Amino acid sequence: MQLPLHGHVVSASQPLPYPATRRASVVTAKQRAAVEAAAQAMLDARAQCPTSTLADLYDPLTMPAPLLKAHQQLDRAVDRCYRPEPFPSDRHRVEYLFALYEQLTAPLVAVAKPARKARRMPTAS
Repeated sequence: MQLPLHGHVVSASQPLPYPATRRASVVTAKQRAAVEAAAQAMLDARAQCPTSTLADLYDPLTMPAPLLKAHQQLDRAVDRCYRPEPFPSDRHRVEYLFALYEQLTAPLVAVAKPARKARRMPTAS
């Protein structure tokens, strides 16, 4: 089974794209199943509105209630892959994820090399 999940396609044979950190190795089978079930519920909620465009479905003022609920459940399932307690706000979630990102990328930042002085080309006199 393949599921589009926040811009990724997930299948049972592929590793879960969430969390995209070293913590991915600690995502349990139960958490993975919860994310896959929530993603399928979101797709099912979208399918209930076959004539609606994505712009119609995701308009914050007119988003169908079942789709909103499905997305909220998917967000909670993904959040649980990172930590057991819920994030109190989107801001807290983003701060937490950026802190993880900084931890993961810090070793990749190369030590800056001193700039080399430009050689002067000898001029013909």
